[in-house]
Amino acid sequence: MLLLIGTVFTGCNSEADTVSYNISKEADEFRVTRRVVFYNSITNTYILEMIGNMSIHIDNADRQLEVTAKIGPDQYQKHFLGLSDNVTYTVEQIGTADVNPYKYKIIFKPESIVPIELEYKAGEEPLNINLDDLEGN
Repeated sequence: MLLLIGTVFTGCNSEADTVSYNISKEADEFRVTRRVVFYNSITNTYILEMIGNMSIHIDNADRQLEVTAKIGPDQYQKHFLGLSDNVTYTVEQIGTADVNPYKYKIIFKPESIVPIELEYKAGEEPLNINLDDLEGN
């Protein structure tokens, strides 16, 4: 039922919504180069500029921008940039992103979902599968 509802809602998106979503996903996978600039609107000065492959999360509760930057093949840095009434920021995408408006990709992270139990009922006989039991096969 949930799959059907998700499919119905996905079909209602415009091409712009789909492309925007795909660009955001690519950026969260560190495949889009961005520039983040913080600007003080009282002093009319730039406070900070960051350029690189970054995933950006806006934390409204803590009034901060959380930036995770990929700085090497398996190296990352996370920065917390505070927001205030007189500080604003812009996030600019540098270059273009090669995304397909028709492509929809689901990435399963096995380390996040193992162990998992799948249950299938055919008639009255339930079939329980635990992936831990299958590792030896």
